[in-house]
Amino acid sequence: MPERTTRQSPSGPITLAVDIGGSGIKMMLLDSKGKPLTDRLREPTPAPATSAAMLDVMMAMTRNLPDFDRVSVGFPGVVKRGHTLTAHNLDSDWIGFALQDVLQTKWKKPVRVCNDAAVQGFGAIQKSGVELILTFGTGLGSALFTEGHLCPGLELAHHPWRKGKTYEDYLGHEALEKHGNKRWNRLVKKAIEQTSRLFNWDYLYIGGGNAEHIDFKLPETIKIVSNEDGLLGGVALWDHDF
Repeated sequence: MPERTTRQSPSGPITLAVDIGGSGIKMMLLDSKGKPLTDRLREPTPAPATSAAMLDVMMAMTRNLPDFDRVSVGFPGVVKRGHTLTAHNLDSDWIGFALQDVLQTKWKKPVRVCNDAAVQGFGAIQKSGVELILTFGTGLGSALFTEGHLCPGLELAHHPWRKGKTYEDYLGHEALEKHGNKRWNRLVKKAIEQTSRLFNWDYLYIGGGNAEHIDFKLPETIKIVSNEDGLLGGVALWDHDF
């Protein structure tokens, strides 16, 4: 892994933003305004994706980064009080794992852990009305905000949707490969319509690596957001209680 250096000498706390995914682990340093200080680092998620193996990858990645003051982590599952309660696309030993406490001990820095879609949402939302983010990657991520405040615990991916199967069964990466782009896009359209009726959102943000496969025109109330928002939202995480 090549060494990375900071782009500038910032004032204020430097945040290490970490995005844990089913296929990759990403990192970047951010200044106090949420602007990148380094290039994005990425390493493949190990297989099996156990907590020990993934923590080893994260520790190794930080050896190629300058010092930082605090850490924001996005995790692909339900997170409450720093514990990872679900981990459908990772090893089952993540269920009930005290990730926030473990990382604070390892890095000796303050750490905040939140659902990965929520972190991406913090980097994208306008803090106006009801805002929903859906991320299409290995699985399906979701986060709901009202007037900029996160509604914690939402896990739309594994909610029953059609014919006894879940949203993720139809919209995750395996479904895209199985059904092909045309049918997957029809299902994405239906999911957008369903979430609009369910949450009455004012704005919808779509992220994740498979967002690039969406081939239909979106209205002004729906925006495709950069995958980097999953890291850039790391600073905003410190401005909210959840």
